[in-house]
This record gives sequence, C-alpha cells and structure tokens, in this order.
Amino acid sequence: MLMERLPPGQRWVADVPVLHHGAVPDVDIKDWRLRLRGLVKNPLELKWEDFIALPSKRLVTDWHCVTRWSVMDIEWEGVPFSEVASLGGPLDEARFIMVLCYGGYTTNLPLDAAMSGDVIFATKLNGKDLTPEHGRPVRLVVPSRYAWKSAKWVSGVEFMAEDRPGFWESRGYHNEGDPWLEQRYA
Repeated sequence: MLMERLPPGQRWVADVPVLHHGAVPDVDIKDWRLRLRGLVKNPLELKWEDFIALPSKRLVTDWHCVTRWSVMDIEWEGVPFSEVASLGGPLDEARFIMVLCYGGYTTNLPLDAAMSGDVIFATKLNGKDLTPEHGRPVRLVVPSRYAWKSAKWVSGVEFMAEDRPGFWESRGYHNEGDPWLEQRYA
C-alpha cells in the first residue's frame, strides 16, 4: 500500500527537508502583501489580516521533491488558491499563472492545475505556523507537482494568457513537474 503512494524514482523520508535557493527572506507579517495582477477583473492587494480572514482548509497529502525524497501524510492548512483567485476574477484569456515570491523566486503553473481543490496558500505545516525556512508567512502548496512548484514566501500571482518559465523552469527543470511521470528536467 505504501509503495503504491510512492512515485517512480522516489524514496520515503521521515520529515520535510528544508531546501531553497538563496537566503531566507525576512518577511514581517505587518508588511506582507499578496498581490493579484495581470489578466484579472479586479487587481488587488491583500494584507495579512484580510488574507487570514478568508476561509481556510486543512489538507493532508504526500509530498514529493525533484531531489527524490517523498514525505507521507503532511498536514497543511491555509486558504485555497481558488478562493483567492475568485477575488481577482481571472479573465477568460487567463490560462497560466506565475507565482511571485519575496527574494525573487518564481514558478509557473497552468491555471486549471492551480484551481484544483488541493492547491492552497499554506500558513501552517503539521499544525504549527510555518517557519521562515518553510516559507513563512505564506507558501503555495501544489501536491500534484514536485515541491519546487510549491513556492515559499509568496508575494503575488500574475495571471497570464501565455505560459512562461519560472526560476527553476528557466534553468532546465521540467515545465510541468508531475512526479508520477518523473517530469524532473526538460
């Protein structure tokens, strides 16, 4: 049963490793903003108080990294991506998103993948507030993709008609990152 949950080329580890490119940004919650821009009816900027007042969701999922580790039954809690996107009102021509982060990191996704029910802006990991190393104050969680798509320190989302590569995608990582298809590198 456990092996059925493990994508090809992966191995189980006991805890979530901390991996990121560059320094951990120092993001003060009182200054944090989540901006929606691009192809939306209502470009907006949410302050922390507005963001945490939105409906939240608890998600328990396995999580897989391109570096071949997987962790089972991680508990995330946060605001569904679809809840935040609905506030901006994506235009019909919006088919992709670029997730923007403090520190300059970006990652891209098809809008329909981001709108699936298991994609959230997480504020908690295993019942505790995210630590800065795990993306505090907000990290996107995309369980159907390798972990690099689950961007840390999220500051905004750009809605786009055409896809363009994010940070790792422009450095040779696969554009989709599906662990079940072993879409590690382009």
